Amino acid sequence: MDEADHPRRVRFDRRALLTLAGAGLAGWAGGRVLSRSVPIGRDVSASGAVAAILDDDGTPTSGPAAAGLRLAVFSDYRCPACRQAFPALEAALAADGDVRVLYKDWPIFGPPSERAAQVALASAAQGIYAQVHRRLMTAPGTFDQRMLQDAVRRAGGDWARLLVDLAAGRERIAAQLRRHAGEAQAIALPGTPGYLAGPLLVLGAIDTADFARLFARARAMTTAAKSTEAATGS
Repeated sequence: MDEADHPRRVRFDRRALLTLAGAGLAGWAGGRVLSRSVPIGRDVSASGAVAAILDDDGTPTSGPAAAGLRLAVFSDYRCPACRQAFPALEAALAADGDVRVLYKDWPIFGPPSERAAQVALASAAQGIYAQVHRRLMTAPGTFDQRMLQDAVRRAGGDWARLLVDLAAGRERIAAQLRRHAGEAQAIALPGTPGYLAGPLLVLGAIDTADFARLFARARAMTTAAKSTEAATGS
């Protein structure tokens, strides 16, 4: 090859790479636009389990008690997708302001996950479940005793008291975890995370915009269902 042609070849290769990168970015953006045009969530109202899941008084909650929408979150503290989606969920809830969250601890990633869920549920006796949940969803490191103890203390809790509450409520907490697993099975949820907003179920990590779409569609479907019930007198 003539030496004079080399710079031209380099310039062509760079242009080609930029063109390919631009095409790839456009394809990704087009895919996101396409996915946003598809209705979000799967209607699981036919399961007959939605009302019981969303009206569960024994599940830790956060958000306005009289919120217009209820969201059941099935998660495992060691689930990578749960942890990935957690900041987006927090942002979407803060932006919306009218969602009541029901936390459905579902430890499917082994004994460390089960221990973390037990500690989180036991912390509800001190009124700090939501704070402990947030710590466990965002804390780095392995889920050993020191990490769990640190999460409780940073949430403003007393570790010694938690151990007493955990021992006293062991059977109740075990029953609650079994109930959460049964609820997941009832709506055919294959794994975590799962987000049940009204009658709509979404599986897997989603971003803030998709949470907002989920909330909006769930509200619209709930309103439509109530209108139908009123019209038919059922």
